[in-house]
Amino acid sequence: MTNETEEVLSGVGPRLKALRLQRSLTLADLAETTGISVSTLSRLESGQRRPNLELLLPLARAHAVPLDELVGAPATGDPRIHLRPFKRNGQTYLPLSSGTGGVQAFKLVLPGGASLPQPTPQVHEGYEWLYVLRGKLHVVLGERDFVLKQGEAAEFDTRTPHWFGRATTESVEFLTLFGPQGERMHVRAAPAR
Repeated sequence: MTNETEEVLSGVGPRLKALRLQRSLTLADLAETTGISVSTLSRLESGQRRPNLELLLPLARAHAVPLDELVGAPATGDPRIHLRPFKRNGQTYLPLSSGTGGVQAFKLVLPGGASLPQPTPQVHEGYEWLYVLRGKLHVVLGERDFVLKQGEAAEFDTRTPHWFGRATTESVEFLTLFGPQGERMHVRAAPAR
């Protein structure tokens, strides 16, 4: 048995006793509720008996606490994603996903400026989905030239010549999902009128 396991198990008894005393229960009260004998409960609390699942489950139910709390399981890792923005061609990219395979998600911020950028369409393998959070996004997609406003979305095959930039002198923020061909979002902007 590892030192870590031994440490976790040795802390169970004091936690059980503290929970019982917090609820002002006697060992006899707890024995009646759980079906575990008074002597077994006493030995568990004093550390003279090793806790096992058959004993811990009814005790967790009786004390209305998760099993993790009884055994003092280590806290799970921090669920937050620590984002590291980067700049490319004057645009700020904020990765919202990790890894290199599959669909990648980014928030892009295109800063405002006095002059509007000139479209330079490009092509590459994949599929892309855009959703405008704030501002107006100028999109060139093949022969089409349009503006996406806040709350609008578009999706397209990136083998079609495409480009996007600010539609006004104000900054624009949008989400983009980019993935290999075939991993489509199936979310479409309203058709052109």
